[in-house]
Amino acid sequence: MALWGEGLYEQHAQGVYRFLFSLCSDADTAEELTQETFYQALRSQGSFRGDCSVRTWLCAIARNLWLRELDRRRRTVSAEELPAELQAPDDPAGEVERQDRRIALYRAMQKLDPDTREVIHLRLAGEFSFREIGEIMGRTEAWARVRFYRGKTELAKLMGGAEHE
Repeated sequence: MALWGEGLYEQHAQGVYRFLFSLCSDADTAEELTQETFYQALRSQGSFRGDCSVRTWLCAIARNLWLRELDRRRRTVSAEELPAELQAPDDPAGEVERQDRRIALYRAMQKLDPDTREVIHLRLAGEFSFREIGEIMGRTEAWARVRFYRGKTELAKLMGGAEHE
């Protein structure tokens, strides 16, 4: 089956970009990985079995590329440098307050286990169904659903008990 058509990129690029941006929070990285995702999809279109949607398949490729990027960064960037990279530039007062809430949420998210954190990202930022999340992560829909609700409960506890400095 010839998967690669002229409209594939146009149809799925924005969704793949949004998914990657939800993972990395960096426009340049998300754009670069989106391009690499479609390159990898073109190279491996023969391996697409059709047992999931094209969107799910592309996001699985994107996820794998992001995980490789994280590994590369861990080897080249010290842990002390990461928070400075993740901070937003100065914004107006209202934006600063929203940014503080985002940072508190980010810190709470970092306390969740990696699978739970990724399920929450996929569901909320990527707008994926639990079935698609299960497919992307190589698990079942029920696993994704349970992981999401347990993670949400844990996140609510962490946010409710968070002390602001």
